[in-house]
Amino acid sequence: MQKLPPILAALIAVQATLGLAAPTLYRDPGWIKATWFGNDWITLVVAAPLLIAAQRAAQAGSIRGELVRIGAVAYAGYNDAFYLFGAALNAFFPLYIIILAVAVCTLTAALCRVDPFAIAQSMRPATPMRSVGGYLMFVGSALALVWIGMWSAYVFAGRAAPVAPEAFKIVAALDLLWLVPSLVGGGALLWNRRPWGCVIAAGASIQGALYLLVLSVNSMVAIHRGFAAWPGELPIWAPLSALTWLAALLLVLNISPSVAVCRNSGRTCSPYRSR
Repeated sequence: MQKLPPILAALIAVQATLGLAAPTLYRDPGWIKATWFGNDWITLVVAAPLLIAAQRAAQAGSIRGELVRIGAVAYAGYNDAFYLFGAALNAFFPLYIIILAVAVCTLTAALCRVDPFAIAQSMRPATPMRSVGGYLMFVGSALALVWIGMWSAYVFAGRAAPVAPEAFKIVAALDLLWLVPSLVGGGALLWNRRPWGCVIAAGASIQGALYLLVLSVNSMVAIHRGFAAWPGELPIWAPLSALTWLAALLLVLNISPSVAVCRNSGRTCSPYRSR
């Protein structure tokens, strides 16, 4: 398992670098190419380095590193799925498949070896679990309602979809299958102070924060390239990105460096004091 995160980081960095160096290899319309541009930059300069740093910290025994690694790996898989299923068939297609396969294997291995009770016990008593859990549930539920509302308006009221129907279907499906369950499920578990909530909520908030950063950058790219008028969608994504980064930091930074491992499955995750 220890070899998979560096391999994944290298793969997503290579894919992003190739996309930035040879954008003509993308065969999509201009507005979609603009989204790949933002995705590639954030993956290259934020996500890949974050995954490498988290891997090193986790190998040194850091629980914070474990959680950040889970979130970064989840982002790698979620983000790559947009390329695999949403991009027009291009030269990167085999690479997309490999990245998603490695990301799924890495995430599965990480979740299998993580100890949620140790992580739960390491959380400081002052950690605002219900505030963070409630925020994540709100964001996930709002996202689901928006997608379902747009779908209903298109199918039953004959209104235009915000983007081409096929593109809408892919984005909505990935969000409803991947992002919404992790945010709502992790938030609900955290709200109820369950040990797995400390893991899933932290991973989901890091994954969400990274992709909201992508959306914020893509909003600026769309404005710069003339696909949207100022301020475009920036007032939506930028505040959400900042709040989600704050949620992630509130969980990760409130892990005590002194941990007493708890394996009593009947316990919950707050407040624990290190022994």
